[in-house]
Formats: sequence, structure tokens, C-alpha cells
Amino acid sequence: MELLIEPRAHLWTRSEYYRMAEAGLFEGRHVELIEGQVIEMSPMRSQHATAVALVARTLDRIFGKGHFVRWQMPLTAGETSEPEPDVAVIAGDVRDYREAHPTTAVLIVEVADTSLAYDRSEKASLYAKAGIPDYWILNLIDRQLEVRRGPGPDATPSFGFGYADVKVLPSVDSITPLSMPQATVAVSDLLP
Repeated sequence: MELLIEPRAHLWTRSEYYRMAEAGLFEGRHVELIEGQVIEMSPMRSQHATAVALVARTLDRIFGKGHFVRWQMPLTAGETSEPEPDVAVIAGDVRDYREAHPTTAVLIVEVADTSLAYDRSEKASLYAKAGIPDYWILNLIDRQLEVRRGPGPDATPSFGFGYADVKVLPSVDSITPLSMPQATVAVSDLLP
């Protein structure tokens, strides 16, 4: 008896993703591996780049020793995901990650204009699944900060995880990072 298997998409692993990159398949493209799919990201506009630099500078100043800030660098979020968050605050020293990318962050910030819907849905679900406790979206369209906390299982989002607490802060407001309770970040300091 012949076993019938329905067609399905092939989900890539991180090692396959790296082999494709080494073979030049992504030449000239900004891509990320998200739950086995290679996602091509939009080119970065000037306002987006300015916001990334402002966020990184502000968080680097606030977190200081014992943490470091990575800009658009890989975060290993499982065997089939390696996103490149706009800004990630990582515990430890940069040299701790000579041999492998970080697998977690104390805070991730995505700067969103064209990617806003994607950052609210797929990226939020992915970061919740990875257990990222503090996920912020700097919404350039509405000039506000969307703060997501309390990651956990949730059947509704894309990857079966979501955030229990979602707050939207206008540009005149401020926020305290979960892992740096003595610090306050003005939303206006992050916006270009």
C-alpha cells in the first residue's frame, strides 16, 4: 500500500539558511529566518535608520555596564528562527557571544513604518515564543511606543504565543524597562 503525503511547504533550519547565504542566494537582500521561512525585509528609509540609532543610543546610555546593545544583528530564537531585531539589549558582555549569537534579550525594540502590521503580529508572536519579556514597537506612523509584556502561550497569534499586557504610549509619555527599574525612557527621545 502506497502512503500518500499531502504537499506542504519546506521549513528551513538555521543551518540550511546559513548554507543558502553562503551560496549567495540572498546577495543584495536583507532577509531573516522566521519560523522556517525566509522573509525579505523592506529597504530601510532614512527616518527608520535615524530612529534605530536614537533607540540604540538611548538604551546604551541607560543600560550601561552588564548589558550591551546590538543593532540589526541576529538573535537565535530556536532551530528555525533567526530574526535581526532593530535593537536588542543583551545581558552580559559582547565578547560572551564570539562563538554564537544570543538566544535571548532583556528588551527588543522594532522600529516600524512599512513593517508595522508584521511587527505587531508575526514578530510579536515569535518574540513571545522566545520568552522575550519586554518587546517594544516604535511606531513611526503614529509617533508612539507600543509596549508588550508578559509573554506566554496564546492560540490566536501566528506562532501560538503572545503578550498578555499591551500598552500604547504617546510621544509625551515615558516608560521604565522591566530589567532596569531605576531608569526612565522618554518616548520622544526615541522618535526622530
